[in-house]
Amino acid sequence: MLDAASQIEQAIKIAVGAHSGQRDKAGTAYILHVLRVMLTLSDPIAMQAAVLHDVVEDTPTTVEDLARGGVHPKACEAVRLLTHDSQDSHPVAYAEYVIRIGANPIAKAVKRADLHDNYRLDRVVLRSSHQAADLLRIQKYILSYQYLSDQITADEYRTRMSSLA
Repeated sequence: MLDAASQIEQAIKIAVGAHSGQRDKAGTAYILHVLRVMLTLSDPIAMQAAVLHDVVEDTPTTVEDLARGGVHPKACEAVRLLTHDSQDSHPVAYAEYVIRIGANPIAKAVKRADLHDNYRLDRVVLRSSHQAADLLRIQKYILSYQYLSDQITADEYRTRMSSLA
């Protein structure tokens, strides 16, 4: 097994290759998002999961590919939990996904960092043709961050998310 620094480097290499050519909603290189999320964390395993948190969701890469690539098993498990099925975009289904994440300390830390980066004012994009969907997404992110930061209970989170539906 690789040492922690080598595992982080390997995770970065995988993320760079997988996200090559991808852009965020503002047209910026997507790899910058996962690198920013990674750099907010200090635990080497969480850093691996952070830089890879969207790889399985947004590319053909699998969790098994990550494991074969030298990524720590705990980081692979966190990535598996962080991988959201885009078919479950309804707020209630998204809430259950976030609650599952909350049970894993590594995934929870990565998701908090991801949400924080996603709703930064300098990154929020309200597209005129998608304004309602963009506002709903931001509301989901804020409520999810509040839940994962232990500011609201799971029951309150579910109730508030269902009111967005």
